[in-house]
Amino acid sequence: MAAGLLLAWGAQATASVTNPAIGQLLWSEEFNGSSLNSSAWTATDGNGCQINLCGYGNAELQYYSPNNVSIANVPFESGTRALAIQARSQTVGSNVFTSGKIDTKGKVQVQYGMVEVRMSTPNIATGLWPAAWMLGVSPQTWPRNGEIDIMEMGHKASVRAAAGSPSANNFVGSNVITWQQAACVPGNESCAASTAWQTKNWYVPSTSLANRFVTYRLYWTESEMRFTVVDNGVERNMYDAPLPVNSTALQAPFYLLLNLAVGGNFTDAASPGQVTAPLPATMYVDYVRVYQLDGKGTVKLGNQTVPEVGKFGVFTDTTTVNNKLVAGTTSDIFLWNGASTGTGNIPPYEGSNVIAWNYTAPGQWFGGGVQSRQARDLSNFRNGTVKFRIKIPANVSFNIGIGDTYTNQNWVNFPANTTTHGLVRNGEWATATIPVSTLVGPKVALQSILDIFMISSDANRLPGAGFQFAIDDVVWDSGTTTTEPPPPTGPTYVTQTSATNLQFTANTGSWADVHYTVNNGVQQNVRMRLDGGASTYIAGGLKIGDVVRYSFTYWDTARNFAVDTAQQSYTMK
Repeated sequence: MAAGLLLAWGAQATASVTNPAIGQLLWSEEFNGSSLNSSAWTATDGNGCQINLCGYGNAELQYYSPNNVSIANVPFESGTRALAIQARSQTVGSNVFTSGKIDTKGKVQVQYGMVEVRMSTPNIATGLWPAAWMLGVSPQTWPRNGEIDIMEMGHKASVRAAAGSPSANNFVGSNVITWQQAACVPGNESCAASTAWQTKNWYVPSTSLANRFVTYRLYWTESEMRFTVVDNGVERNMYDAPLPVNSTALQAPFYLLLNLAVGGNFTDAASPGQVTAPLPATMYVDYVRVYQLDGKGTVKLGNQTVPEVGKFGVFTDTTTVNNKLVAGTTSDIFLWNGASTGTGNIPPYEGSNVIAWNYTAPGQWFGGGVQSRQARDLSNFRNGTVKFRIKIPANVSFNIGIGDTYTNQNWVNFPANTTTHGLVRNGEWATATIPVSTLVGPKVALQSILDIFMISSDANRLPGAGFQFAIDDVVWDSGTTTTEPPPPTGPTYVTQTSATNLQFTANTGSWADVHYTVNNGVQQNVRMRLDGGASTYIAGGLKIGDVVRYSFTYWDTARNFAVDTAQQSYTMK
C-alpha cells in the first residue's frame, strides 16, 4: 500500500466502551501469507544494546531474531495459519535465549476504536513473558509517549498472589502506563504511572491458557479505555470498571507490538538458571483487527511525518508561517532545572504568549526548550535559518541548541557582551538569526527533529547574579518562498472562502469523504454533500494561522473502486 494511505470513517457520536457499537473493520492483519508482511511489520534484531537499552529496560534475557518469527500452521487448531513467535535455548553473543518481536512502527498507526487480538500462549511456567501491546508514536521518551498493554503473561508470583495465587498459565493481565507528576517519587525517576499497580487488572481462567486461542480486546475512545478477554465465547473484563483517559498521550496514535520475552524483572526469572519454561515454546497470533467503535477510529498506513516547507513556527503568535507548533497541543515547553529557574514576568515581544523565566540561583545551571509532540521533518530547511527574539542581560553567556529523535544534539554559543549571529547584546529585545547549517552540526538528523529549540547556560560561564529572560517569535525559515498554488483543476482540492471558512471539494461525480485535523487536533471524518457531480464541505470557525491537514476518500466511477488521497496541509491566511 502507498505510504500515507488513510482509512477512516464515522459520524461523530457519543462513544461508550461498556455498551459499544462496533462498526466496520478499519484494518486487519490475518497472518495468512507465506511470510511476515513487511509493509506492515518489522521484526526486531537485537537485545536492546543496539539502541543503548540492553535488556530493553527490563533486564530481559533474550536476543530477538527475525529467524524466530514466521507464519505457520497452528498444530492444535486445524486449518488455522498464524504468526508464530518462538523462544529457544540458543546462544547469540552474551544471550543464551532467542525469541521474536515485531512492531508496526512507521507503518501502521491506530487511534481509537476496538483493537482485537486472537492469540495463544505456550506453557510459560517461569520465565516466559508473552505480550500484545502498543506504544505511542510520539518521539517523546517513555513513558511520556504512553504504553497500552492489551495482554501480558508471566507475572511474578507476588503479583499473582492478589488473585489467589493462580499458576502463571492461569493469569493474564492488562496495563496502561503514562507519565504522571504524582508518580515522580524517589525510586521512580521516570515518573511512570501504571494503572495495574495495586489495582485489579487481570483475568483468571479455570482452564490453562497454554496452547489454546482466546481473544483480547481493547475498547478505546478519547475519554475511556476498557480491556476484555473473550474465552469460549464469554467476554470478561480485566479491570472492574473502564479506565478514564487521564493523559493526552492516550489521545494520540499508537503502533502495535507482539513479542515473547524470556526472563526479566517482570518475571521471576532474573537469570537464565531460573527459567523453567520448556523450550522451544511458541506463541501464535491468529489475527490483529481494528474496528470502528461508536463512529470513532482511525488507522493510518505509512510514515506520517510530512516534510515542513516555507516558514515553520516553533513559538509565535502573529508571524505568518506555513505551519506551526501550538504549546500544550502539538508541543511542550520544558524547564529543566526548577532549582535555579522559575516563572518570569517579562511581557511578550509579539502576540499574547511568551516564554518568560526568572533565574534565581547564581552559580547554578539553567535550561529549557520547546519539544514537538511528534517528529518533524525539517530537511527542507538545511539552507535556511532559525530566527528568534530574546531579552536577556548582556553579561549572560548562553547556548542555543536542537535535538533529533536519535538523541543527537548540537549547540551554538552566544558569548556575553558580544554580537553573535546578529544578536545585539544590550539587554533589550533583540533578534538572532542562526544558519541551520551551523545549528544542525555534524550529527543532528533534520528529517526527524524533536527538540526544536533549546536554550541553556554556558557551563564555563555560569551566571553570578539573578536575572529574568524571555524568548519569543521562534521561526524556522527554509529560505525559499512558497508560491500560491495554481487554480485547482484536480478531482480534490481546498479553497479558502473567508477568514474563517475552508471549503473542501471533490469533483468525482459520486460520494466523497474528507478527513481533516486543525492544528493536529482530533481528526474529523465527514461525508461531503454531493450536488451536480461535485461534493463539498465547509469547515468553519477557523482563524489565521490555523493549519489544516486533510485527505479525501472518494469513489472513482471510472475504475469502480474507492481512492484514498495523500495527506496535504493548508494554512489559513
